[in-house]
Amino acid sequence: MRYFEDHPVPVHNVLESLPSGIALIDDRGIIGDLNQRLAAMTGYELGDLIGQDIRMILPEFQRDSHLKNHREYADDTVTPTALTNQDLNVLSQDGNRILSVDLSYSLMELDGQLWAVVSIIDNSAQRDAEEARAVAEGHTAAVEVAAAAALAQSEQRFRLAFEGNMAPTVFTSREGMLLEINDSFCQMIGHTREELLGRDSQHYTYPEDIGISEEINQRIISGDIDQFRFSKRYSHKSGRVIVAEVSKCAARDESGNMLYCVSSVRDITEERALTNQLSYQALHDPLTGLANRALFDDRLVQTRARMVRADEIGAVLLLDLDDFKGVNDVYGHLIGDQLLVTIAHRFEEITRSSDTLCRFGGDEFLYLAEGLTSPDEAEKIAERLLGALAEPFSFDDALIEQRASVGIVVWDGKSANTDNVELVQNADASMYEAKRRGHGHVVVFTPDIRQVAVSRFAIVQELRHALASNQLEMHYQPIIDLRTSDVVGFEALMRWNHPERGWVPPDVFIPLAEQSDLILELGAFALHEAIAAASCWEPQGARANAPYVTVNLSAHQFHDSNLVPMITRELKQSGLDPERLILEVTESVALLDIAETMIVMEQINRLKIGIALDDFGTGYSSLSYLAALNPKIIKIDQSFVRPKRDLERSNTLLEAIVTLGNKLDMIVLAEGIETPAQLEHLHGLHCDLGQGFLWSPAVPIGQAVTMLGEAPYA
Repeated sequence: MRYFEDHPVPVHNVLESLPSGIALIDDRGIIGDLNQRLAAMTGYELGDLIGQDIRMILPEFQRDSHLKNHREYADDTVTPTALTNQDLNVLSQDGNRILSVDLSYSLMELDGQLWAVVSIIDNSAQRDAEEARAVAEGHTAAVEVAAAAALAQSEQRFRLAFEGNMAPTVFTSREGMLLEINDSFCQMIGHTREELLGRDSQHYTYPEDIGISEEINQRIISGDIDQFRFSKRYSHKSGRVIVAEVSKCAARDESGNMLYCVSSVRDITEERALTNQLSYQALHDPLTGLANRALFDDRLVQTRARMVRADEIGAVLLLDLDDFKGVNDVYGHLIGDQLLVTIAHRFEEITRSSDTLCRFGGDEFLYLAEGLTSPDEAEKIAERLLGALAEPFSFDDALIEQRASVGIVVWDGKSANTDNVELVQNADASMYEAKRRGHGHVVVFTPDIRQVAVSRFAIVQELRHALASNQLEMHYQPIIDLRTSDVVGFEALMRWNHPERGWVPPDVFIPLAEQSDLILELGAFALHEAIAAASCWEPQGARANAPYVTVNLSAHQFHDSNLVPMITRELKQSGLDPERLILEVTESVALLDIAETMIVMEQINRLKIGIALDDFGTGYSSLSYLAALNPKIIKIDQSFVRPKRDLERSNTLLEAIVTLGNKLDMIVLAEGIETPAQLEHLHGLHCDLGQGFLWSPAVPIGQAVTMLGEAPYA
C-alpha cells in the first residue's frame, strides 16, 4: 500500500507527471512511493518496490557508499540538493542488466516528515556513446574510465554468478590452497569459509582419496592438461562421506603459466549409491544374493582367459537339486524359497575365494572353479558341495532331506575354442547323466555324453510329437491268480511305435520324460486310456470278477496337485468302479517324502482306489513304513523271483516278503515269472498273484479282451 494513497495532496499524480524516474524515500532509505517510469526502468511492479530499501535496485558494490551518502544528505538541511549527478548504476529485477544512471536528491516535507525526492535518469545510451567517441578520438582517459566501468560491471556479474551459484565452486592457488569458495561448497561439506580459506583440500578429503587432487594439480602446472574431470570422496564435518564429481580447469597468463584453478563440484553420493544398487541388482540373484547368469558369464570369460595364459585348469560345475518340485508342491513356494536361500548360504561357506558361485535359475546352481592342478580337484569340490546338503533342513515343522546331482566340465588351455555356451551345455549334459544314474551322483563330461545328450534331446522332441500324433498306445499284461489261474487284472504299460525307429523301449523314453513336465502329459494319457479300457472289460465265467487295471505313477505325477481331481473326472466320465483301479508307486517314490506320501495316499483311499507298492524290497527302510503306508498290493521285484546269483539267499528273502505280506493282510504279487519252476516255488510260498512272460507279455487292447474270453491258464 502506498504511503500517500489517502493524502489530501495528490502525491502520486505529481510523481507520474515528472519526466524521470522518481522515488520518495525516508531517512532510512525506505521507498514510500515511486512512479511508473522508475518501475519500468528496473523491471519491477510498483507494489514490489514500495516499502523496500532503495538499495535493492543498486548493485551490491555501490550499496554501502549510497547509504553513507544518503545519511549525510538527510542530516544536511542547509543544502537542498546536496547530491546531484551521482555516478551510480541501477540493477534490473532479473539481475542480468545494469543501467548507468544520473541521480539527484531534493528534500520535501509532508505532514511534518522530511522525505528525499530521488530523481533517476537512465543515461546508459549517452554513456555508451561517449565511451565510443572517446575510443575513436583516442582519449585515453575516457577509455580508461570506460574500461573501469566495464571491469566493475564484469566483477559484479562474476560476483553474482559465483555467490549465487547453486553448484559448489572453489578457487585454488598453484599450491592447492583455497583462495575463494562459495556458500554452496561450504554447505556441501559442512565447514565455514573461515575454517577452509588458506588451507589445502586434505582438510576435508576422505583419507583414502588424499593425493588425487594434488596429482591433477601437478599435471595442470606442468601444462600436461588444462582441464580434467574426476571423482573423489570428501569427509563432511559430521563424518558423513560425500562422493563428488569435480570439474577442474586452469587460468593462465599470457606465457601459459598457471595463475589459479577453478573447480566446480557436484555431489553424486545418492546418484552413485543408486548406480551401485542398480548394478548389483543387474548382476545378482534377487532371492539368494548370489551372482546371476550375466555376472557368471563375465567371470567365465575372464577366468578362461587367465587359465589359457597360465596354462592352468578350470571347471564349471552344474548342480541340480533332486525332486525340488516336490518341496514346492508339498510345503509351498515360501518354504521352497527359504530352502534355496539356506542352500546358497551353505554353498557360499565352502566356496573358495578365487571361485564364483551362481544361481543359474530355479533349483540349479553353477560353480566356476579356477586354478585347478588336476581334474580330480573338480570332483572333490563337487563332493564338498554335496556334503553341504548332508544335514537335513528344518523350517518350522518341516524337516527336509535334500540331495543334488552334479555335472562337471573341465577345460585347460587346449580348450580355448570352446565358448561359454558350449561349456555350460556340456556341464548340463553331464548333470542329466548324473540324474540318470540316480540321486546324488557326480559325472564328469566326456564327448560321448554330449552325443547321448543330443540323441536324448531328439527323442524328447519326437516324443512330444508322438503324443500329439497318436503314436503312443497302451498295452496290457495280464495279472494271474496263482490259485485259480484266472486273469484278475492287467497292468497298463505304455508303448511307442516310432515310424522310423520302430518300437522304442519304455526304459529309454520314460526316464527322459520324467526329466521334464512331459511326464505329466504321458501320465494323464495313460490314466485316460487305462480307465477307458477297464470300463469295457466284463467278468468271464461264473467265478470271475470284472478285472481291475493297474497304472504306474511317476514321482512327478504322484506329487502333482492335479492328480486326484483328474482321476475323479476320468472315473466319472467312464463309469468305472473306483475299486477296479490300482495305482502303482515305486517304493523309492513312496519313501521320498513319507509325510506327503501319507497325505496323497489318504486322498486316494477315500476314493476307494487301491495302491500297489512296486519294486518292493529294492528300496530302503521299507519295513518301518510298510504298516503306515498300508498298500493293497505289494509287488515283489523280479530280482527276487529269478535271482542271477546266491539263489539260496534270494529264496530266503522271497519267502520272508511273501510271509510278511500275508501276515499284514496285503495281496502279494510276484513280477517276472518266466518258468514253471518259479511258479511252483511261489505256489509253495502261498503267493497270491503273479505276472510274467510265462503267461504273456503286455499286449494290445484287442488281445487283452480276447484273453478274458479264454479258459484259465493251466
